[in-house]
Amino acid sequence: MPSAVALVPARSGSQRVPGKNVLPLAGHPLIAYSIAGAQEAGIFTAVVVSTDSEEIADIARRHGAEVPGLRPAEMSTATSFDIEWVLHLMRDRDEEIFAILRPTSPFRTGETIRRAYDRLLELGDRADSIRAVEPVRQHPGKMWTLAGDLLEPLLPQPEGETPLHSRQYQALPKVYAQNSSLELAWTRVLDDAVPTISGRRVAPFFTEGAEGFSIDYPADVELAERMLARGDAALPSILQPAS
Repeated sequence: MPSAVALVPARSGSQRVPGKNVLPLAGHPLIAYSIAGAQEAGIFTAVVVSTDSEEIADIARRHGAEVPGLRPAEMSTATSFDIEWVLHLMRDRDEEIFAILRPTSPFRTGETIRRAYDRLLELGDRADSIRAVEPVRQHPGKMWTLAGDLLEPLLPQPEGETPLHSRQYQALPKVYAQNSSLELAWTRVLDDAVPTISGRRVAPFFTEGAEGFSIDYPADVELAERMLARGDAALPSILQPAS
Protein backbone atom coordinates (compact mmCIF):
# COMPACT_ATOMS: atom_id res chain seq x y z
CA MET A 1 0.00 0.00 0.00
CA PRO A 2 1.31 3.49 -0.80
CA SER A 3 2.59 5.36 2.25
CA ALA A 4 0.56 8.35 3.40
CA VAL A 5 0.86 11.20 5.88
CA ALA A 6 -1.96 13.24 7.43
CA LEU A 7 -1.46 17.02 7.52
CA VAL A 8 -3.61 19.10 9.89
CA PRO A 9 -3.46 22.88 9.34
CA ALA A 10 -4.21 24.93 12.46
CA ARG A 11 -3.08 28.55 12.28
CA SER A 12 -4.10 30.76 15.18
CA GLY A 13 -5.49 33.81 13.39
CA SER A 14 -9.04 32.89 12.37
CA GLN A 15 -11.09 36.04 11.83
CA ARG A 16 -14.64 34.65 11.62
CA VAL A 17 -14.29 32.32 14.63
CA PRO A 18 -11.37 33.38 16.85
CA GLY A 19 -9.50 30.40 18.28
CA LYS A 20 -11.70 28.00 16.32
CA ASN A 21 -9.13 25.20 16.01
CA VAL A 22 -9.16 24.62 19.77
CA LEU A 23 -12.79 25.50 20.55
CA PRO A 24 -14.36 22.87 22.83
CA LEU A 25 -16.80 20.40 21.28
CA ALA A 26 -18.19 17.53 23.36
CA GLY A 27 -15.43 18.05 25.89
CA HIS A 28 -12.40 18.16 23.60
CA PRO A 29 -10.67 20.83 21.49
CA LEU A 30 -11.77 20.80 17.87
CA ILE A 31 -8.35 19.86 16.51
CA ALA A 32 -8.38 16.66 18.56
CA TYR A 33 -11.06 15.15 16.30
CA SER A 34 -9.01 15.55 13.14
CA ILE A 35 -6.04 13.93 14.87
CA ALA A 36 -8.23 11.12 16.21
CA GLY A 37 -9.89 10.55 12.83
CA ALA A 38 -6.49 10.23 11.17
CA GLN A 39 -5.39 7.78 13.85
CA GLU A 40 -8.59 5.75 13.43
CA ALA A 41 -8.03 5.47 9.67
CA GLY A 42 -4.94 3.34 10.28
CA ILE A 43 -3.27 4.33 7.01
CA PHE A 44 -0.85 7.11 8.00
CA THR A 45 2.80 6.95 8.92
CA ALA A 46 2.27 10.12 10.98
CA VAL A 47 -0.24 12.84 11.81
CA VAL A 48 1.55 16.19 11.45
CA VAL A 49 0.12 19.53 12.56
CA SER A 50 1.11 22.83 10.96
CA THR A 51 0.55 25.74 13.33
CA ASP A 52 2.03 29.10 14.28
CA SER A 53 0.83 28.77 17.88
CA GLU A 54 2.67 27.21 20.83
CA GLU A 55 -0.69 26.61 22.54
CA ILE A 56 -2.08 24.69 19.57
CA ALA A 57 1.19 22.82 19.16
CA ASP A 58 1.04 21.67 22.79
CA ILE A 59 -2.56 20.49 22.46
CA ALA A 60 -1.74 18.66 19.22
CA ARG A 61 1.24 16.85 20.76
CA ARG A 62 -0.82 15.80 23.79
CA HIS A 63 -3.30 14.17 21.41
CA GLY A 64 -0.59 12.22 19.60
CA ALA A 65 0.33 14.43 16.64
CA GLU A 66 3.76 15.57 15.53
CA VAL A 67 4.56 19.29 15.38
CA PRO A 68 7.98 19.77 13.72
CA GLY A 69 8.42 23.40 14.72
CA LEU A 70 6.09 26.35 14.27
CA ARG A 71 4.84 27.55 10.90
CA PRO A 72 6.61 30.75 9.75
CA ALA A 73 4.55 33.92 10.16
CA GLU A 74 4.60 34.69 6.43
CA MET A 75 2.75 31.40 5.82
CA SER A 76 0.17 32.07 8.53
CA THR A 77 -1.80 35.06 7.25
CA ALA A 78 -5.46 35.10 6.24
CA THR A 79 -4.40 35.21 2.58
CA SER A 80 -1.60 32.61 2.65
CA PHE A 81 -1.94 29.73 0.20
CA ASP A 82 -2.16 26.13 1.44
CA ILE A 83 0.64 25.10 -0.90
CA GLU A 84 3.09 27.17 1.16
CA TRP A 85 2.69 25.33 4.46
CA VAL A 86 2.27 21.95 2.69
CA LEU A 87 5.65 22.38 0.97
CA HIS A 88 7.11 23.52 4.28
CA LEU A 89 5.95 20.34 6.04
CA MET A 90 6.71 17.92 3.21
CA ARG A 91 10.23 19.10 2.41
CA ASP A 92 11.83 16.38 4.57
CA ARG A 93 9.18 13.67 4.11
CA ASP A 94 8.94 10.91 1.52
CA GLU A 95 5.36 9.59 1.75
CA GLU A 96 3.63 8.92 -1.57
CA ILE A 97 0.29 10.47 -0.54
CA PHE A 98 -0.62 13.37 1.71
CA ALA A 99 -4.01 14.14 3.21
CA ILE A 100 -5.21 17.55 4.40
CA LEU A 101 -7.58 17.20 7.34
CA ARG A 102 -8.85 20.56 8.56
CA PRO A 103 -9.94 20.85 12.23
CA THR A 104 -13.16 22.57 11.19
CA SER A 105 -14.65 19.22 10.05
CA PRO A 106 -15.07 17.25 13.30
CA PHE A 107 -17.50 14.66 11.92
CA ARG A 108 -15.00 13.25 9.44
CA THR A 109 -14.19 9.84 10.92
CA GLY A 110 -11.49 7.28 10.28
CA GLU A 111 -13.92 5.40 8.07
CA THR A 112 -14.48 8.53 5.99
CA ILE A 113 -10.75 9.00 5.48
CA ARG A 114 -10.18 5.34 4.65
CA ARG A 115 -12.97 5.43 2.08
CA ALA A 116 -11.36 8.41 0.34
CA TYR A 117 -7.91 6.79 0.43
CA ASP A 118 -9.27 3.59 -1.13
CA ARG A 119 -11.00 5.63 -3.84
CA LEU A 120 -7.79 7.47 -4.71
CA LEU A 121 -5.96 4.15 -5.06
CA GLU A 122 -8.80 2.77 -7.17
CA LEU A 123 -8.50 5.70 -9.57
CA GLY A 124 -4.76 5.10 -10.00
CA ASP A 125 -3.16 7.32 -12.65
CA ARG A 126 -6.53 8.77 -13.68
CA ALA A 127 -6.45 11.30 -10.83
CA ASP A 128 -3.84 13.43 -9.11
CA SER A 129 -6.02 14.03 -6.09
CA ILE A 130 -9.43 13.56 -4.53
CA ARG A 131 -11.44 16.34 -2.89
CA ALA A 132 -14.57 16.30 -0.74
CA VAL A 133 -17.64 17.79 -2.43
CA GLU A 134 -21.38 18.02 -1.90
CA PRO A 135 -24.34 19.27 -4.00
CA VAL A 136 -24.60 23.05 -3.92
CA ARG A 137 -27.47 24.60 -1.99
CA GLN A 138 -27.36 27.90 -3.87
CA HIS A 139 -27.01 27.03 -7.55
CA PRO A 140 -24.79 29.29 -9.70
CA GLY A 141 -27.50 29.17 -12.37
CA LYS A 142 -29.50 31.48 -10.10
CA MET A 143 -26.64 33.87 -9.34
CA TRP A 144 -26.17 37.32 -10.80
CA THR A 145 -23.61 40.07 -11.27
CA LEU A 146 -24.39 43.79 -11.55
CA ALA A 147 -24.31 45.56 -14.92
CA GLY A 148 -25.08 49.18 -14.10
CA ASP A 149 -28.69 49.31 -12.91
CA LEU A 150 -29.46 45.79 -14.14
CA LEU A 151 -28.67 42.21 -13.20
CA GLU A 152 -26.55 40.02 -15.48
CA PRO A 153 -26.66 36.21 -15.11
CA LEU A 154 -23.40 34.81 -13.76
CA LEU A 155 -23.54 31.82 -16.12
CA PRO A 156 -24.14 31.85 -19.88
CA GLN A 157 -27.79 31.13 -20.64
CA PRO A 158 -28.99 28.55 -23.22
CA GLU A 159 -30.19 30.07 -26.48
CA GLY A 160 -33.88 29.58 -27.25
CA GLU A 161 -34.59 27.78 -23.96
CA THR A 162 -35.90 28.65 -20.53
CA PRO A 163 -33.15 30.58 -18.72
CA LEU A 164 -31.36 28.73 -15.94
CA HIS A 165 -32.46 31.32 -13.39
CA SER A 166 -36.13 30.57 -14.18
CA ARG A 167 -35.87 26.79 -13.75
CA GLN A 168 -36.52 24.73 -10.66
CA TYR A 169 -33.46 23.38 -8.85
CA GLN A 170 -34.04 19.79 -10.01
CA ALA A 171 -34.06 20.95 -13.65
CA LEU A 172 -30.62 22.57 -13.37
CA PRO A 173 -27.29 20.88 -14.18
CA LYS A 174 -25.73 19.08 -11.21
CA VAL A 175 -23.15 21.32 -9.55
CA TYR A 176 -20.99 20.44 -6.56
CA ALA A 177 -19.24 22.66 -4.02
CA GLN A 178 -16.09 21.59 -2.26
CA ASN A 179 -16.27 21.33 1.51
CA SER A 180 -13.41 21.26 3.99
CA SER A 181 -13.77 17.63 5.04
CA LEU A 182 -10.69 16.25 3.31
CA GLU A 183 -8.27 16.34 0.40
CA LEU A 184 -5.87 13.55 -0.57
CA ALA A 185 -3.23 13.90 -3.25
CA TRP A 186 -0.26 12.03 -4.67
CA THR A 187 2.88 13.76 -3.47
CA ARG A 188 4.05 14.09 -7.08
CA VAL A 189 1.83 17.20 -7.45
CA LEU A 190 4.33 19.03 -5.23
CA ASP A 191 7.07 18.44 -7.81
CA ASP A 192 5.26 20.09 -10.73
CA ALA A 193 6.72 23.24 -12.30
CA VAL A 194 3.94 25.09 -10.48
CA PRO A 195 3.27 22.97 -7.38
CA THR A 196 -0.30 22.70 -6.10
CA ILE A 197 -2.11 20.69 -3.44
CA SER A 198 -4.36 19.05 -6.03
CA GLY A 199 -2.68 18.72 -9.44
CA ARG A 200 -4.74 19.08 -12.59
CA ARG A 201 -6.91 15.96 -12.41
CA VAL A 202 -9.15 16.29 -9.34
CA ALA A 203 -11.64 13.51 -8.59
CA PRO A 204 -14.70 13.93 -6.37
CA PHE A 205 -15.20 12.38 -2.97
CA PHE A 206 -18.89 12.61 -2.17
CA THR A 207 -19.37 13.19 1.55
CA GLU A 208 -22.31 11.54 3.26
CA GLY A 209 -24.50 12.88 6.04
CA ALA A 210 -22.57 15.07 8.48
CA GLU A 211 -19.11 14.19 7.08
CA GLY A 212 -18.90 17.45 5.17
CA PHE A 213 -20.16 19.70 7.97
CA SER A 214 -17.74 22.54 8.71
CA ILE A 215 -17.48 24.96 11.61
CA ASP A 216 -16.92 28.28 9.84
CA TYR A 217 -19.10 30.68 11.86
CA PRO A 218 -19.76 31.11 15.61
CA ALA A 219 -23.26 29.60 15.40
CA ASP A 220 -21.85 26.42 13.84
CA VAL A 221 -20.43 25.25 17.18
CA GLU A 222 -23.88 25.29 18.78
CA LEU A 223 -25.31 23.60 15.69
CA ALA A 224 -22.68 20.85 15.94
CA GLU A 225 -23.63 20.25 19.59
CA ARG A 226 -27.31 19.96 18.62
CA MET A 227 -26.47 17.52 15.81
CA LEU A 228 -24.61 15.33 18.31
CA ALA A 229 -27.48 15.51 20.83
CA ARG A 230 -29.98 14.42 18.15
CA GLY A 231 -27.75 11.61 16.95
CA ASP A 232 -27.39 13.21 13.51
CA ALA A 233 -23.57 13.12 13.66
CA ALA A 234 -20.77 11.08 15.20
CA LEU A 235 -17.26 12.04 16.31
CA PRO A 236 -14.02 10.07 16.14
CA SER A 237 -13.16 8.45 19.47
CA ILE A 238 -10.53 10.37 21.44
CA LEU A 239 -8.28 8.58 23.88
CA GLN A 240 -7.46 10.46 27.06
CA PRO A 241 -4.52 12.70 26.06
CA ALA A 242 -1.28 12.57 27.95
CA SER A 243 -0.95 15.20 30.67
